[in-house]
Amino acid sequence: MDIFDFSDGREGYYGEYGGVFLPEILHATIEELLVCFRECKADPKFWQEYVSLLQNYSGRPTPVTYLENLSRELGGAQIYVKRDDLNHTGSHKVNNVMGQGLLTQRLGKKRVIAETGAGQHGFATATMAAKFGFDCKIYMGAVDVARQRPNVFWMENLGAEVIAVEDGQKTLKDAVNECMRDWVTNMADTHYILGTACGPHPFPEMVSWFQSIIGMEAREQILAQTGRLPNRVYACVGGGSNAMGLFQGFFDEPNIELIGCEAGGEGVGSYMHSARLAYDDASVGVAQGYKTYFLQNDQGNMNETHSVAAGLDYIGVNPIFSYLHDQGKVRFEAATDAEVKETLKLTMRTEGLIPALESTHGFVVALKEAATMAKDEIVLVNMSGRGDKDIFTIADALDDAKWKSFIEGKADQYRAEKK
Repeated sequence: MDIFDFSDGREGYYGEYGGVFLPEILHATIEELLVCFRECKADPKFWQEYVSLLQNYSGRPTPVTYLENLSRELGGAQIYVKRDDLNHTGSHKVNNVMGQGLLTQRLGKKRVIAETGAGQHGFATATMAAKFGFDCKIYMGAVDVARQRPNVFWMENLGAEVIAVEDGQKTLKDAVNECMRDWVTNMADTHYILGTACGPHPFPEMVSWFQSIIGMEAREQILAQTGRLPNRVYACVGGGSNAMGLFQGFFDEPNIELIGCEAGGEGVGSYMHSARLAYDDASVGVAQGYKTYFLQNDQGNMNETHSVAAGLDYIGVNPIFSYLHDQGKVRFEAATDAEVKETLKLTMRTEGLIPALESTHGFVVALKEAATMAKDEIVLVNMSGRGDKDIFTIADALDDAKWKSFIEGKADQYRAEKK
């Protein structure tokens, strides 16, 4: 199954979704990017260089881990996890960033910009910029700067300038808007390292292509470990890049069910969530350069979103997933904040794994459904990031008294030293 061949002759479209909806001033820059990407994709040496870079710098291939304890405790399907949390910088984001870094070199540009929500894409971009010698600016909603302070610390110390965006809801969509404004002003020397498989063409295809390394590895690994392919494959979905990456290893298998797990926030009917396809609250629209399902009102203005996970708190979704959703080729479910907290505790205590809050959404649905399946069935879930970046949010969500005491003590110590 060629996931990029849905256009009916219109490049960059997946059914009715996708496209390029940008100011005229950016069209030459997008065309330049498209030509460069097509050259890279057609050049086997580029992919070889990309894979070698990830192997020698980021630590790929990441393993697939069998969750023996949880499989036994739940009494259903056998549970396996693709460990992209073990990448350098702690998530799948480095896959896309390193690929776009190589592409930026080919473009001859010296400056990169990026948006980030959970901070993992910003962390990865700042790391790549340091390695390649690019100037780097990261846009991040002020709310996310506060709840993802560890990643902000690393971005700044890697040499990136972090801009706290105070507009709108002060989260990911607002960071994307500021990035677009920067790009329009500085397009001659700047490449926008878009962090997920959204935005104008060729970004959805390009980011998905770089992330396909996850699914390529996972397919070989699960076959080597079990002698067969999984029955179901799960991944969290914000913009959709980690899920697109994993699913590409299994798209051409009609008997494998692919499940995208969105942020259910406070639950269906609450309107405090970020579930575009799992709940019936989104509609088709055009924003931030492309056409897809957005959480918007009848006038096309974007609604407020919510998730305990900063990286899933986004108004839109990958246009390829919008098409696959309409075609019934990917099923979408949602996990609530409360379910995420309970599943995170279960996973930590039972398996010694600490998935990022984003990734834990995939665990919620996978574990719930695995418990109802037969013992000879297999599920595979993507652990797209590790939870150490979420320490403040997790400690608050779990109401950890010792952590609060520690933070308050450090604050008192700081104030005393300043006097």
